[in-house]
Amino acid sequence: MKKLTLTLCAVTAFASAAFAGTSTYSGKEMKQAAVEQAPCPEWYADNEWNIGISGIYAPTANEYREDTYLGVDHAWGGAIDVKYFFRRYFGIGIQAFGLAVNRGDNGRFDFSNDIFFGDDNESDFIGGGLVNFTFRYPIPCSRFAPYAWVGTGLIFGGDDNTFNFDDDDDIDDFFRRGNTDDARLMAQYGVGFETRFTPRIGWTNDVSYNHLEGGHNDFFQVRTGLNFAF
Repeated sequence: MKKLTLTLCAVTAFASAAFAGTSTYSGKEMKQAAVEQAPCPEWYADNEWNIGISGIYAPTANEYREDTYLGVDHAWGGAIDVKYFFRRYFGIGIQAFGLAVNRGDNGRFDFSNDIFFGDDNESDFIGGGLVNFTFRYPIPCSRFAPYAWVGTGLIFGGDDNTFNFDDDDDIDDFFRRGNTDDARLMAQYGVGFETRFTPRIGWTNDVSYNHLEGGHNDFFQVRTGLNFAF
């Protein structure tokens, strides 16, 4: 009887040790573990084309009476960007933009067409094109990607043929004169962020500083628009 009791105790001990290393999960716990191990959705591809369309607000970096290119304190316009991201983080592309410049009644005398008094509501178009290099950083497991870029190109259509009589304090401003449709070299530096609604459609917001050849003619571009990825 004593041997039987010891045998039963030994069998019980071995059985307890064997089952102690086995874990059991309910159906809910197994589903939760599967969800936790699922990979994050990919909002940004390693290789993709981007086409962006955006609106522009462009304030000048200087007071408009001192500006030698736009000749206003701000302008409105639009831009289109085409980029190819050859890696998730790096892309090259081109940008084209146009600005509507309304100089209004600023007391200018216009000699470009043998007219002594300028139009009280003179409107001009200023355009430009650049090539650029972009660095972006898609935040892991999110829809957001901050980015920065540098670019260089040409701008044309500003610096009209006018004598400016706006500023009574500086005689140099009385007789400042430019060249119609003057094209200049331009450099652009910008930062922004993108939010992807889907892996193919995103919303972009950015700001850039545009440095033009010559002095007193730089301006900013504040943009918002849609980006389409392919």
